[in-house]
Amino acid sequence: MQNTNSTTETNSRAYNYYGQKPKGDIESREVNKNPTPRANNARQLYFDTKSSVSIEFPYWYTRRWEALEGEVTIVRRAEALKAGFEHMTPVIFPGELLVMGKAQYLRGSYPLPWLSEAFFMAKEDELYTQALEAGKVSADQVTTMGQGGGNVTQSAGNVISIAGKFGLRKEEMPMLLKVAKKWHNKSVDDVGHKYEQMVPNYKEKEEIMRAVICMFDSGYTLPQGREVMNYFYPLQYGIEEIKNICNERINEVAGYPGMDRVYFYKAVRTTLEGIQAWIRNHAEEARNMASLEEIEHRKNEYLEIAQRLDRLSTNPPSDFHDALQLVWIFHVAVLNEDAISGLSPGRLGQVLYPFWKRDMERGVLDREKTIELLEYMRIKFTELDCFASMGVVGGVLSGNTFNNLCIGGLTKDGANAANELEMLILESGMTCDTPQPTLSLLYDEKLPEEFLLKGIECTKIGTGYPAWVSNRVAMEFLMTNYKDEGMALEEARAWSIGGCLETSPGSWMPLDLDGEIHWIPGGSAPATSVGVHFLSLPKILEAVLFDGKDMRTGRQVYPSHGSKLDTYDQIWNTFKDYFSRSVEVLTLTNNIQHDIWGKISPSLVNSMLKPDCLEIGKDISNQGSRYNRTFNVEICGGVNLVNSLASLMKNVFEEKHFTLDELKAALRENFGYKSALETGSYSLTEQVKTEEYRKWLKIHKLCLDAPKYGNDDNYVDSIFREWQEWFSEMCLDYKSIYDKPLYSCQISVSTHGPMGAVTVATPDGRLCGTTFADGSVSAYPGTDNNGPYALFNSATCYNHALSQNSQLNMKIHPSAVKGREGSRKFLEMIRAYLRKGAFHVQFNIVDSRMLREAQNNPDEYRGLMVRVAGFTQYWVELGKQIQDEVIARTEYEEV
Repeated sequence: MQNTNSTTETNSRAYNYYGQKPKGDIESREVNKNPTPRANNARQLYFDTKSSVSIEFPYWYTRRWEALEGEVTIVRRAEALKAGFEHMTPVIFPGELLVMGKAQYLRGSYPLPWLSEAFFMAKEDELYTQALEAGKVSADQVTTMGQGGGNVTQSAGNVISIAGKFGLRKEEMPMLLKVAKKWHNKSVDDVGHKYEQMVPNYKEKEEIMRAVICMFDSGYTLPQGREVMNYFYPLQYGIEEIKNICNERINEVAGYPGMDRVYFYKAVRTTLEGIQAWIRNHAEEARNMASLEEIEHRKNEYLEIAQRLDRLSTNPPSDFHDALQLVWIFHVAVLNEDAISGLSPGRLGQVLYPFWKRDMERGVLDREKTIELLEYMRIKFTELDCFASMGVVGGVLSGNTFNNLCIGGLTKDGANAANELEMLILESGMTCDTPQPTLSLLYDEKLPEEFLLKGIECTKIGTGYPAWVSNRVAMEFLMTNYKDEGMALEEARAWSIGGCLETSPGSWMPLDLDGEIHWIPGGSAPATSVGVHFLSLPKILEAVLFDGKDMRTGRQVYPSHGSKLDTYDQIWNTFKDYFSRSVEVLTLTNNIQHDIWGKISPSLVNSMLKPDCLEIGKDISNQGSRYNRTFNVEICGGVNLVNSLASLMKNVFEEKHFTLDELKAALRENFGYKSALETGSYSLTEQVKTEEYRKWLKIHKLCLDAPKYGNDDNYVDSIFREWQEWFSEMCLDYKSIYDKPLYSCQISVSTHGPMGAVTVATPDGRLCGTTFADGSVSAYPGTDNNGPYALFNSATCYNHALSQNSQLNMKIHPSAVKGREGSRKFLEMIRAYLRKGAFHVQFNIVDSRMLREAQNNPDEYRGLMVRVAGFTQYWVELGKQIQDEVIARTEYEEV
C-alpha cells in the first residue's frame, strides 16, 4: 500500500491510494452506453444552456397578492399562485416527449421574494447593504461556485450574474428590484427576523451565523424539500375530480367549527384552477407549434402533446405516457410554490408500474419506447434549478436539486418490490447518464441477484448512482421515531429517500386501475430535513480551544468559558456545552421562522398531495400530514472533530508530546503553511509551506500520526461512538414547532467545503481553509490506511438506526471492479458493509488522474459526473473546494 498523506509543496500532484498505485494511461470507466438520438439531442441542448432567471412568476404573484389586501391569507396565497401559473409563458422545445418546466427557459428558475427579498438585490441597493450586516449571508462570502457548465458566475454584456449561478437580462433588473422591494418587511425572512430577535440569546445566534458555525436558516431559505412526493391523488382522480372533492368538503364543513378547513379547500381548488390554465396554455402552444411545423411526424408529435395535455388538465391518465407527464406536471407545480431542493419522486417505478404493465400487455408500449421516455424524464429532472443564495446554491447544493428516485425495497406485505420497470430505470440511468434524478437502491436481502447486479453495473459506469441504502436500518429508524404517530411495520415499508439521503416516511395508497387495487408507495410527511441546518463541529471545537472566539474574525461567538482546559474531559464537556447552546438558540429561531412561513406562505400544492391533508382539511404547516416529526439537527465535519479529539487526548493529555498552548500556537500559525484561501487549493495533499514550516513540523507530524478514524482502531472509534450516541440522545431534549423531539441527521452535502474554508487548522493536522471530511462516516482523505473492511468496521462502531442517516463515500479505481468477477466482488463488499448494520454507501468509480485532468481542461470533460455527498453533479459545475476534496479522497485499487 502507498499512502501519500504528507503535505507537499505547491504544484505537486499527490493522490491518496490504497493498494498498488496505478500505472500507465488514465483508465476510463468500464461501461459506456449511449442515449437514444432524441435524448442525446436534448442533453446537448442542456449542455449549451446557461441557468437563467425569469421574473414572470414573481411579478404576477406579487401583483395579485397586492390586489387582495384583507383576504384570508391562505386564499390570498392561492390566488397569487394561480396568477403565477396562469401567466407563465408556455414553451415547448423541439423533440420533447415530456413538456412544461419551472420557467420559460430550459434551465429556468425565479426568485421568490415572498420568502426572502434581500439576498439577490444588486450590491449597490440599500436593502442589500442592510442584509450584508446580518450574519445570515456569511456563507455566501466563503463559497466557491463551479466555473464551467451552465453556471453564470460573472456578469457580462447584457447579462447580470445573481448568486454566482443565474443569469438575468439587465433590462429586467429594475422590475426585479421593484417587485422585491414590495416584500420588504413583509417576506418570511423579514417578518421571521423581527420575531426571532425575541428569543433569549438571539445575539449569540447572529454570531453563530456570522462565524459560519451554522450554514443557513431553513425557515425562509428552503422551507420545503428533502421529502418524497405523493402522486396518488392526480393519478387516481385527475384534477377536476380533486376540485370536486374540495367542493364536497366545503359543503360539509362550511359554518361548522374548524372553519380553517373551508379556506384550505377553497385555496386548493383555486390553485388547481391555475394549474389547469398552465397546462391548457401549453396545449395551445403545442397546437401553435404544430401549425408552424412542415415535417409531418413532428407536426403529429405536437398534436399528440396538445391532446395529452388537454386530457390531463381534467382527467386522470389513460396510459403510461400520460401518467409520467402528469407526475412531472405536479412535481414542477410543487417546486413552483416555494424555494425547494430535494423534492424526490420516491419509488416512482413502483408508482407507475401498474400503468406500464397494462400498456405492455396491451402491446401499445415496448421496451425501446419505455427507455426513450425514461431518458427524457432524466433530462427534464436535470434541467431543474433551485434559486437561492450563493451560500445555499454553491455551498450546500453544488448547483444540484437532489431529486432522489428509489428502487427496490419491500412491498406492503413484505415481499420483494423490485420490478421490470425499475430494471429499465437503471438501464436509462446508464444510457442517459445525467445528474438527475439520482438513484438509490433500497437494499434488502429479499431482492433478487439479477436486480442487484444490474445496480452494480449502473454504479460501475461512474455516475455515482445508485447509492446503496439499508432498508432494514431505515425502517428501524422510522418505527422508533414515528411510533407515537402510528408508524407500524407495514407502513414503514413504504419509506423512501427524500433529498440526497434523508429517510422519509411513506404510506401505501390504493390505486384503482381497471377495478384492481395496486398499493403504491408515496411520501406522507413534509420536509424531513428542516431544523438546525449544518453545525460545523470543527468550528465549535475551535471556539472551545480559543475561549469562545472565532479565530477568523476575532469576534466572540460564545460566552467565555474561562477554563484552562487542563483535562480532556474539560475540552469534551465544554464542546458539548457550546454545541448544546447552538442547537437551543437555532431551534427556537428556526421554529419562529417556520411558523411565519406557514402564516405567510403556506404550501398548497404539496399539501393537497400529502395524506392526510385533503382528508382533514389542513395544510402541512398545520400538521395535516400523516407524519410530522420531521425536524432534525444536521452536522458537518464529524470525522475531523473525532480525529482532533483523539489527537488532543493522545498528544496533549496522555503522552504529553506538547502542551495545549503549544498546540494552539501551531494552529494559529497553520503549522507553518499558507492558508488554503491564499493558495486556492483546498485539500491537504497540495499546500504551500512558509519559512516558519520547520518550527511547527514536529507538532504537525504528531497530529497527523495520531490515531485516525477509518482504520478499525478502537482508540479513535470509541470516541466516535461516544460522540454519535451523545449527539442522537441530546437531540431529544429539543422540540420542533409541533412540540415533537428533534432527531439527528448526518450528511455534509457540500457544506464541508465552505465550512472548512472558515475554520483554522485543527488538532488532527488538517490545515486552515481546507475542506473537511465529506459525509458522516467517510474517512478524512488519505487517512484510511487499512483497507475498505477496516473502514467498514470503524463506520459501524455505533447503531446507524439512531440517526436519520449516515453517509459513506468511497472512490474505487475502475480496474478494481472490472468484469463479471469484479462485479460480484463489488456486490459482496457492499453486502458485507450493509449486513454489519450500515445505512448507506456510495461510490465514485474513477481514476483520480482523470479528475485532475478534467480540473485543468474542463471544456474537454463537459459530461463528466462525480458523486459528491448524496448526489451526483457535473464536474465542471462543482466549486474548487469540492473538486479538490473529491480528488484527494483515498482511491481503492483493491476491493
